[in-house]
Amino acid sequence: MSTASVPDVPVPGDNPDRVRMKRTGRQVRERLAANPAVYAIPAEQAELFAVGDFLDADECARLIALIDVVARPSTAYDLDYSSGYRTSYSGDPDPTDPFVKRIQRRFDDLLGIEPSHGETIQGQRYLPGQQFQPHTDWFPDGTQYWNEEKVRGGQRCFTAMVFLNAVEEGGHTQFPRLGLSIEPKPGALLLWNNADRKGVPNPWTIHAGMPVVSGVKYIVTKWYRTLPWA
Repeated sequence: MSTASVPDVPVPGDNPDRVRMKRTGRQVRERLAANPAVYAIPAEQAELFAVGDFLDADECARLIALIDVVARPSTAYDLDYSSGYRTSYSGDPDPTDPFVKRIQRRFDDLLGIEPSHGETIQGQRYLPGQQFQPHTDWFPDGTQYWNEEKVRGGQRCFTAMVFLNAVEEGGHTQFPRLGLSIEPKPGALLLWNNADRKGVPNPWTIHAGMPVVSGVKYIVTKWYRTLPWA
């Protein structure tokens, strides 16, 4: 997909979370740089990282089974499944499950972010033809969405996503403005900073879950906030 085909994303002019976004970005950046298992994905306009084999085959299989139990048609704020914007199935595995708690803590430990700032992991399942059109994970300023979310933990500063299985065809995670297309690899973690180095939400992080052509795609995603998530 070319950059020209990606819709414009409003960038906040006065970001109330800017200082916290900048501070968290610096702290996570330094922590990841000291971890030899973390690979920085080359991109001038955004900070993306990857970790191979973040989850093993058994952990991936257990999460897939949990997703199948809780999966329901996905929504994207005020757009439901029928809009065609987000046509996957998604659901939150029980956060009190000891296995889920252990996986969530692994995310926390990698980034060094307080567990209270992390949203509950969300599982997603994509069948053939299903997709999630280009979007950002941060909340645009001046929207009702942001007005609601800024009192529930503030801005989303980091996104951590793990591919749980190999997809027969399609299902890449694409960053169209960066010219990146990431193929699903079982157990691999994809991680990115939703802000630039100044702490401003970064429009270059717009991304999409491309349609699955054949097979099924499973992922889990965990978002981190600038404040404790409520």
